[in-house]
Amino acid sequence: MSVAQITQTGPLWLWTASNGVSWHFITINGEAGETIAANEAMRRLELGRKRGFRSQKVEAKIGETIWTTSCFPSDDGAWLLPVKAPVRKAEGLAEGSQVQVTLALI
Repeated sequence: MSVAQITQTGPLWLWTASNGVSWHFITINGEAGETIAANEAMRRLELGRKRGFRSQKVEAKIGETIWTTSCFPSDDGAWLLPVKAPVRKAEGLAEGSQVQVTLALI
């Protein structure tokens, strides 16, 4: 079975919850988002169940930093990739930075 590879470029943005806790994300949309959605749907059919929040496990790469995480669907059909502080620090990223990310769906 081949692993789908996706590359997307977009801004790093900040979401803050009502309790003040915040997370940084990159939005994966368009054809890349459709690929993730199709893969998630196929896995759901194969396994007969869905992962938490319909999440899709990925191996993500920004610059030289590679890590395993999950993308989460948003209400508008896009997918959200969380980017943790160690990744942002290693790659010198801040809110608003244009980021190229490569994802391998796992």
